[in-house]
Amino acid sequence: MAGRRRASRAGCSLVLLLAVLVGCGGGPSPDTASADVQRVLDRRAAAVLDRNESAYRATEEPSGSTAEFTRLRAVPLAAWSYRLTDLHRSGDHATAGAELRYRIEGYDRAPVTAARTLRLVRDGGTWRVASDVPAERASQQLWEQGAVTVVRGAHSLVLGVGQSGERLRAYAGLADRAVPAVTDAWGADWSGHVVVLVPKSLEGMAGLLGAPASGYRGIAAVTTGEAGGTSRAPADRIIVNPDAYGLLGDFGKQVVLSHETTHVATRAHTTAATPLWLSEGFADWVGYRGSGRTATQAAPELERAVLDGHVPAALPDDKDFGFAGDAARLARAYEGGWMACRLIADHWGEVRLNEFYRAVGDHKKRAGSVEGALRDVLHTTPENFTQQWQAYLKAQLG
Repeated sequence: MAGRRRASRAGCSLVLLLAVLVGCGGGPSPDTASADVQRVLDRRAAAVLDRNESAYRATEEPSGSTAEFTRLRAVPLAAWSYRLTDLHRSGDHATAGAELRYRIEGYDRAPVTAARTLRLVRDGGTWRVASDVPAERASQQLWEQGAVTVVRGAHSLVLGVGQSGERLRAYAGLADRAVPAVTDAWGADWSGHVVVLVPKSLEGMAGLLGAPASGYRGIAAVTTGEAGGTSRAPADRIIVNPDAYGLLGDFGKQVVLSHETTHVATRAHTTAATPLWLSEGFADWVGYRGSGRTATQAAPELERAVLDGHVPAALPDDKDFGFAGDAARLARAYEGGWMACRLIADHWGEVRLNEFYRAVGDHKKRAGSVEGALRDVLHTTPENFTQQWQAYLKAQLG
């Protein structure tokens, strides 16, 4: 017992001694690098919003470039911030992961987010940014590709790199015609404006998508956004492939912009429950709506198949819409989805087509979504609808 008391007293003496040593500076002090780096990123963000080049330069390594800051000046930003997500430090050097969040003034209801990787160096006790690039597998931002030209339309904002003002104004004109046309077809329960990004080339488009260029070579434009998005979800962007888009005639260009604008308008009701034949088919239906184009004019690949006796056995599957696959198969998938939506509009009416689209997406899960909407909105079954669609293809294309 006495031995245990002596051991206890000795232990207390050791604890007291360590406490004294720590209090006198003998122990390690906490690393404040994360907090220090976050403060630097906060100052950097404030400099971007304030258009303050000297303040921005103060966050940069002396040999760093302010080219990105200069390009950002043209972009009407409402918000810009960084959130440090991780930091790996080795002496006076560090690599940080951060989430960039920004909003374009007057267009984005919620921030767009982008993963970034930053290299930093400590100089004179202050951390400075040596580089700020997209994280691995993350997409580029338009201003990283060159000087940005901005054109404002009545219902659109067009941002381009390597494009003339005249060409960007043409995009704005197409988008301005698309927005009211989409609202007339879908309704007014969306923002009623679009942001269009026009990079210099196909490679630039691929960079904005963070994907290989080969998968988008024949695609004129795509829309990015969050399926089932609400007013709090990141904003949509229509991203143009200028190489493919430039090959289209005036009518084709308008259809493409109207198609992509439809994706922006319907985003809140486009969820994991929505099959691609419906989302893409509806966007094409809006794009062609009121144009006077016949089925044979707008669905040549499907017409060829029907005339050859190859009427599809089922509505297009999601895998049929792969950009990197057979171009003819992709065309038939889009045309088949369009013809299905056209059938609904012709047979049940445009109001029912809208109700059907919303009912499918609002189901949230794919299983049972189409079946339930066919039952509740169109009062039919998947089997009967498929048969009606096949008969419609033969009547319109055969």
